[in-house]
Parts: sequence; C-alpha cells; structure tokens
Amino acid sequence: MQVTRLGVAGLRRFQQIEMAPGPGLNLVTGDNGAGKTSLLEALHLMAYGRSFRGRVRDGLVSTGRDAVEIFVEWQEQTLTGTPSLRTRKAGLRHTGQTWTGRLDGENVPQLGDLCAALAVVSFEPGSHALVTGGGEPRRRFVDWGLFHVEREAEGGDFLRLWRRYARALKQRNALLKSRTGGSQLDAWDHELAEAGEPLTERRQAYLDQLQVGLGDVATELVPMLGQATLEFQPGWRRHEVSLADALLLARERDRAAGYTSVGPHRADWRIDYTATPQRETLSRGQAKLTALTCLLAQARDFASRRGEWPVIALDDLASELDRNHQRRVLERLLASGAQVFVTGTEPPAGMAGMEAPLTLFHVEQGAIRPL
Repeated sequence: MQVTRLGVAGLRRFQQIEMAPGPGLNLVTGDNGAGKTSLLEALHLMAYGRSFRGRVRDGLVSTGRDAVEIFVEWQEQTLTGTPSLRTRKAGLRHTGQTWTGRLDGENVPQLGDLCAALAVVSFEPGSHALVTGGGEPRRRFVDWGLFHVEREAEGGDFLRLWRRYARALKQRNALLKSRTGGSQLDAWDHELAEAGEPLTERRQAYLDQLQVGLGDVATELVPMLGQATLEFQPGWRRHEVSLADALLLARERDRAAGYTSVGPHRADWRIDYTATPQRETLSRGQAKLTALTCLLAQARDFASRRGEWPVIALDDLASELDRNHQRRVLERLLASGAQVFVTGTEPPAGMAGMEAPLTLFHVEQGAIRPL
C-alpha cells in the first residue's frame, strides 16, 4: 500500500494541512511538540478508528474546532482478477462522540468497514505495552491481523464472529448484573460458545502462522534473547473443558461478580525466549525491541497473505532504537518495498549513507512543507 495524499484538519496543532508522501521512506522532521506525531496519528486513526495515544475525545480535536477531519488517498494491489494497482480514497470526520465516513465515494455504515480499507502498522513510544501491558492491546493485535487477512478471503467471517460474540457478551453481562435470567443465561451461554469457539480457533491459527516469521525477525533484532516462541492463552482452560462448560461452571461466580469471567474476551498471548529462563522480566529496551519484532512479523505476515505490505509508521525512531537497530529495521523495510513514515527532530543516525527513495518534510508552526 502506498499513501499518495494525506489531508488533516482540526487535529491538535493542525488547522488544515496536506502532504503528498512518496514511495519508500518518508522522513518528517521538526522540533519537539511541532506536530510530527500528529501526522502518524492521523494515519492510525483512519486505519484503527482511534489514535495510538488514546481516544479522539481525549484532546485530539483542535481547540475551537468541532471535529477531526482526515482524508487519505492511496494505491493498493487488486485482490481479484489480473494483478494491478487501484486508487482508493477515504474520509473520516470524528467529533470524539460521533463520526461519519466515506470510502471510494460511498457512505460507510460502520467504522470497522472504513478501518478495514487502509492497513497501517505503527511503532511509537507506547508500543512496549504490547509486551508489558495488559491483555487488551495483545487481543487487538491478533484481531487486527485476522480482521485484515480474512477481509477478502473466501468464506472469511472473523469480523462477523467477533461482533456476534461481543453482542452476546454484552447481553450476558447485563443479565449477570441484574442477577436474573436462568433460561436467558442458558441461551446467551449457548450463543457465546457458538461464536467463541471458532473465534478462538482463528486466533490460535493466526498466532501459529505468525510464529513462522517471528523467529527470523527476532534473530535479527534481539539475537541475545535466543529463540522466540508465542504462547496463546485462550481465556479459559480450553484443553480441559469446552467454552460452554466453562461458562456453566463459572456462572455462580459470575453472578456474584456481575460480569463474565471466562471466554475469548479474556484471551491473551505472550512471547518467550530460550535465553530468558523462568520467564524473567525483559528490560524496557528489550520490551521495545520485542514489540517491534512482533509488529514487523505481523506486517510481513500481512504481506505474504495479501501480496503487498501495509503502510509502516515509525514515530520518533531515533529515541526508541539505537543506531544499529535503526539501520537494520529501515534496511529490512525498504528492501521489502514497503512505504515507511519516520518522524524525528533530525534524521535518524541509522539512515546515514543509505541509498533509498527518500521524501523529506518539515513541520513548523502548524504547517508542513516538503524539503
């Protein structure tokens, strides 16, 4: 995927700007606080429906503006018929409470449909939470991969299963909080199990596939940690009981607590290394590199299944990685043909002497200009 035009209005410091990124590496420089990260936030918002720094209503909308407005034009490979490039356009207006979106000239009824169009993988200062944080970002990581690789696949129904499970979970939790509904709980337990079991099978299969490429990336970025393996935790003792039985066994405990304590919504995964005995805690630097390893493995898996790389956004790369790791990452990505966005107060040291397509931008006083 290659973004050819990005327009942003009402986002933090930007009243209205537009840029025309190039293929290969796009470097965005500027002083601290100038708004470099906001450009990557705009791409992330279009691709995920939220910023990697939080919800839209948490300070993303510029003072005095009613909403954030983003327009993205990009080229991607057609997935059916004779391989060729097609141009796509998407627009999103988000107030923090409500949103409207258009994709290729048509209104979009659900935000997920808009997010399914543009694939962006982001690495930023908070990305270490993928390794050190709670289970939610790791579930989102797996579900993002499934969301995209099944989107165009024949018979792909992950999103339908995910929505079906989320609806059933909401209904079951409402009954638990009200402490009512014996037969109703039976019905929603059945619905949760019917959606949750295949949902879990897809997550397991996705992580198994991701494992194939993870080792290669880990060997390059974190060789000192040894062989990397992913361990999936489905959210209940799946090797012992079915989800239907697990829900039944937990029912009284769930009634007392007022929420559902077992199931795919509690799923998680972890990455282990052979050189870290007894799962010792990773240092902050190791956690950053591990998170980047997972993200790059996911991007490569996307490319192997879809025939093209997602857009790669690397925020403040120089402060997150040392010079050697910067160079390894950039060389790997540029050799793949991926379009890459990098921000920094100055060009990262790892870029020195690199021969690659390079487009330069500078952000200052709420404006962006090509160099």
